[in-house]
Amino acid sequence: MTSRWLRIGIPIVLVMVWLVGGAIGGPFFGKVDEVSTNDQSSYLPASADATAVNERLADFVGADTVPALVVITAQGVLTEEQTTQLSMVAADLAAVDGVSGDVSPPVLSDDGQAAEIIVPIDASSDLDTVVDALRQTLTTGLPDGAQGWVTGPAGLSADLVEGFRGIDGLLLVVALAAVFLILVIVYRSPLLPILVLLTSSFALCVALLTVWLLAKAGIVVLNGQVQGILFILVIGAATDYALLYVARFREALGSGQPRWPATITAWRGAFEPIIASGGTVVAGLLCLLLSDLATNRALGPIASIGVVFSVLSALTFLPALLALVGRAAFWPFLPKTAGPRMPDDLATPVTGLWPRQARFVGRHARPIWIVSAVVLLAASAGALQLKADGVATSDLVLGASDARDGQEVLADHFPGGSGSPVYVIVPQTDLADAAGVLSASDGIESVAVTSADATTGQATVTVSDGVAALGDVVPGTTPTATVVDGDVLLVATLTDAADAAAAETAVRAVRSSLDDALGSDVALVGGVTAVDIDTNDTSIRDRTLIIPVVLAVILVILMLLLRSLLAPLLLVGSVIVSFTAALGISALAFTHLFGFPGADPAVPLYGFVFLVALGVDYNIFLMTRVREESRRHGTRRGILRGLVATGGVITSAGLVLAATFAALGVIPILFLAQIAFIVAFGVLLDTFLVRSLLVPALSYDLGRRIWWPSKLSGAEAERTLET
Repeated sequence: MTSRWLRIGIPIVLVMVWLVGGAIGGPFFGKVDEVSTNDQSSYLPASADATAVNERLADFVGADTVPALVVITAQGVLTEEQTTQLSMVAADLAAVDGVSGDVSPPVLSDDGQAAEIIVPIDASSDLDTVVDALRQTLTTGLPDGAQGWVTGPAGLSADLVEGFRGIDGLLLVVALAAVFLILVIVYRSPLLPILVLLTSSFALCVALLTVWLLAKAGIVVLNGQVQGILFILVIGAATDYALLYVARFREALGSGQPRWPATITAWRGAFEPIIASGGTVVAGLLCLLLSDLATNRALGPIASIGVVFSVLSALTFLPALLALVGRAAFWPFLPKTAGPRMPDDLATPVTGLWPRQARFVGRHARPIWIVSAVVLLAASAGALQLKADGVATSDLVLGASDARDGQEVLADHFPGGSGSPVYVIVPQTDLADAAGVLSASDGIESVAVTSADATTGQATVTVSDGVAALGDVVPGTTPTATVVDGDVLLVATLTDAADAAAAETAVRAVRSSLDDALGSDVALVGGVTAVDIDTNDTSIRDRTLIIPVVLAVILVILMLLLRSLLAPLLLVGSVIVSFTAALGISALAFTHLFGFPGADPAVPLYGFVFLVALGVDYNIFLMTRVREESRRHGTRRGILRGLVATGGVITSAGLVLAATFAALGVIPILFLAQIAFIVAFGVLLDTFLVRSLLVPALSYDLGRRIWWPSKLSGAEAERTLET
């Protein structure tokens, strides 16, 4: 009696614990905005010049604001009446909640066809809300025939926030619907897919609650990019682990065991590969802590938290549900006695997809792995075409973008860098030399210095014969530059748009020239363009460092798991060539199919971490079962039997994971769309080519040597299967 109540009580308690966790964590889906930010500069390393400038900017300008640029055009030259009306528009914009400081009067372009208004927005406010209000003001207050856009740093940031807005709703709906459809097709059962989705959904709820609390406490940085990846990773990983457990549970039921003994058998069989797979993914993700970018450092622990709860849910919540439901979970196709397996020789005909696949691998192992390797290496050549050195901020949003349209209009009538200046902090004693360097630099339209004069705000720096001096702004007076801790702030307007390649070239040249003129590290150069430069440079440094570390960590884990040196080396090699092939095909698709302008330097890093870590998951699923079968049947038979036993679950898991990552494509953000394609395509390539053909064929060709130097490599008198 006591044993019976334990068999019922333990599952009920586990289910109740997860229900409580889900009930607490579920409401936090609507509260993510409270603890997330999409300010790119906040992710910079502390050592970056742009970070140092951002931290000190408020000391010079008196307020921490983000500029919104309002550009207005009419049909032809603006009339005097229209110009007067624009002054009223500027007053209306100044009255919008969240606008901080003085709104500039309308500034006409040299051709008289456009006007520019600079609107400072309080950096602590919700930029997207304030920008929406500015855009609404323009729709009702512009002169007849005029058209206006809100762009600049605030406008671009608001469009990014709008692009991420579908993460809480649309992304989850698409991902869960795709997973449900695949599971229904695979298992032909209405109940089992629901149980699996409950496993991933409750794992996500508890993971999100944990991440929310950490972000609220300021321990991690959460943004839309990290949030979207967390959602997809938890749904995909939890479903993968759940499918592995389901396969073991179904196998146990098919052998005739009642549901509780089947639960114990399935749990024991699934525990090691699920723990090993989850541990490998967590170890790979935690390597991101080596990054200098706060957003990468945040993704490591945040995604790891998601994977940990995915593992816990798959090993506690799902087993409890299936223990309570039993065979009914598979209705109407209840588990039967295990079907045909691999015979003792390769000449005997077999039935079923995976026995046929295993027989094919056994009979043609060497040609299969050679051809597979050649195909993957050929596809890898396309990676040379991947342009992953950064893209313009205005290109980050896919589809319509008011800020991007405004940037184009602004560039047609004003210096491209208007409203997004370069900030240079130098010692007061070097003001004249620094101003001279800036004024003489290509790509710099004008230079000003922040002035202590309360009336004028800024004083123009004029240059004569290479000597800079403060010009008289108010007749008869010479305003004094604002000095903070012995330093002054110069403000330079770029000729090109702040996120253009030419602007980056100009800022790099300015940094080099200032170092030559003043000495290394004397001048600090910041601003929007400097933020982009420092972010891209740091991303490139990160991927150069982290990729080898991830490989080394995963290699060590596989060596410990498989008690072998050769097998882990071959498995890691297969994952690398699979990743490079996916990257090569993706590069061709980005350029010739989608017409993307390029890629962020972090795209290859993120693609690598996810594909390698998740690809190793499938290696672990396969090779732990192969090792188990090899102990009883010999290595070559073990490889084929392992392929038959795991082929279905790996294929199902691959389809689910590809579908969940592909769902990221519904968010109109370039970075997420590219990650979605790389990972989804890479997972499918890994599932159908690498794990189904390359790895088993290569392992079969090597035979027991695959386990070298463990005892298993010499513990059997390997017999060649007859063909």
